[in-house]
Amino acid sequence: MRIARQRIVSILRQRGQQVRADWVERELPELVDLDEHIGLLATLRLDPADLAEAPSP
Repeated sequence: MRIARQRIVSILRQRGQQVRADWVERELPELVDLDEHIGLLATLRLDPADLAEAPSP
């Protein structure tokens, strides 16, 4: 499953994690494959199930 990178960035910014959000914007593709980036999502403390359920902007 893929999700818009902007969804991840938005969540990080809401948490006040501006530096991480900026890094995600630079390094990840526009559509992020949740299976391929599972380790990174875990590092960012993002649950792929929550990302998949939320509508992408």
